[in-house]
Amino acid sequence: MDWKNLIVTDSDVLVGKLVVKDTRLSVEFLLDLKAAGRSNEPILENYSQLAADDLHAVYAFSGAADLKLG
Repeated sequence: MDWKNLIVTDSDVLVGKLVVKDTRLSVEFLLDLKAAGRSNEPILENYSQLAADDLHAVYAFSGAADLKLG
């Protein structure tokens, strides 16, 4: 999954936090939902502006960031 087209930052949106493109949903927020035990289906139902590919991009970004930390 190439997350680079779907995960963006803009200083005018959530003070520059990483967000899913064309939303105000931060990568941090979505990862927190997943860490709290939410599965993809309820997340997608509650945040209709998201697509499954958006969540996959968030997870791919997170995995890429972990590799750089290690």
